[in-house]
Amino acid sequence: MPVATRTRQSLLDRLEGWEAGEHARTILQLTVPAVVIGAGAGLAAVAFRWLIQTATRIFTGTGDYSATTGHPAHPWLPWLGGAFVILTPVVGGLIYGPLVQRFAPEAKGHGVPEVMLAVAKNGGRIRPQVAIVKAIASAVTIGSGGSVGREGPIIQIGSALGSTLARLLRLPTHRVTTLVACGAAGAIAATFNAPLAGIFFALELILRDFAAESFGVVVVSAITASVVGRAFLGSEPFLTLPQFSVAHTSEYALFALLGLVAGAVGMGFTKALYAIEDLCDFLWRGPEWLRPVVGGVFLGGLLFALPQMYGVGYPVLDRAVAGRYAVAFLLILLVGKVVATSLTLGIGGSGGVFAPSLFIGAMLGAAFGQVAGMLDPALHGQAGAFAIVGMGAVLVGTTRAPITAGVMLFELTGDYAIVLPLLLAIVVAAAVSRLLGADTIYTLKLRRRGIDIGAPAVI
Repeated sequence: MPVATRTRQSLLDRLEGWEAGEHARTILQLTVPAVVIGAGAGLAAVAFRWLIQTATRIFTGTGDYSATTGHPAHPWLPWLGGAFVILTPVVGGLIYGPLVQRFAPEAKGHGVPEVMLAVAKNGGRIRPQVAIVKAIASAVTIGSGGSVGREGPIIQIGSALGSTLARLLRLPTHRVTTLVACGAAGAIAATFNAPLAGIFFALELILRDFAAESFGVVVVSAITASVVGRAFLGSEPFLTLPQFSVAHTSEYALFALLGLVAGAVGMGFTKALYAIEDLCDFLWRGPEWLRPVVGGVFLGGLLFALPQMYGVGYPVLDRAVAGRYAVAFLLILLVGKVVATSLTLGIGGSGGVFAPSLFIGAMLGAAFGQVAGMLDPALHGQAGAFAIVGMGAVLVGTTRAPITAGVMLFELTGDYAIVLPLLLAIVVAAAVSRLLGADTIYTLKLRRRGIDIGAPAVI
């Protein structure tokens, strides 16, 4: 081999060795912050859940009003009967409206788009006060009846923690965004007790990158958060789902059909959310801090008519998956959740759309399964299986995050039998969703403000 060729090869070998060493040093440099952020996100998830339960007890006298039956009265206001729920969103709005308007307007809404924007355009910069304001505002929103999820807020809280720590350490921009993703991953991992879902959520939606360097530290953060969450909340999944089974291969055609419908429903939810927000913008002419108070009257009326919409609504989701509701009522709950979530956010409430997407998917899947059971007796009793697949498919229809949805539902069930039907429905739902609109429920919020997170950032 000529001397020049040997020299060039030696330099290439050294360069590769240097790059490998630099990569290892980078991972080691970020590992300790990732552990701290994961632990912080795990503790924040525990504290946030406690805040929601405390607020709900204050506003309703119960830990979760949607878990009750009928229209129970508040123990402090027995003379109002079940009608007290008409007032709870009004009082809640009087608390979180001024709080958000004065200290952190970006805490309004469902949170994830703001994190995506920070990573894509603002170098991962998220103001630290956002975490505190978001936690209080979302806890009051949900506790007073807002029909939104707790996942979006905790993602924003965890991401703010990651951003703050990274900037305190004076890390470069690309490291800041990595630690923001660590906070998001830890938040999902602790909230759902699903570390894999947290990892893929952060990589698929927040970073939109699966680079090995990011992957390693995000994994560390998610594992740490999950360990912390399990230490306080236990190791049981956040939902109790039935055993999944496919009785016959012909069911796969039904799962594909469910995916088709779910993709359309997911996009329908997205369109309805912003249509109702536009309607609220058009009708409201007063100060922003007062908007949740006035709008709370309409939300309260909806809660009085359909108390199952109060708060996050996981107990209602559990009952639907267990087959305790008739088809007609499942469809009422589906439409009710779309309207209640859209109205909560439209009037200025703070909370996520992740859990409502799962709720809507469960109602759709359970109804679909019950109809299938009526048409084919061999499918009787399989509504729970269709509900699980419906949850993943509608989630993909709104977020277009198929890896996250597939991994999460698999983690929640721990059943390999779900993989093929779920993947089939998810692929179909993603295709239908993309055909019906270019944006997801997250990116549409940004595009409506003239922001394209796919365009190059200017920092």
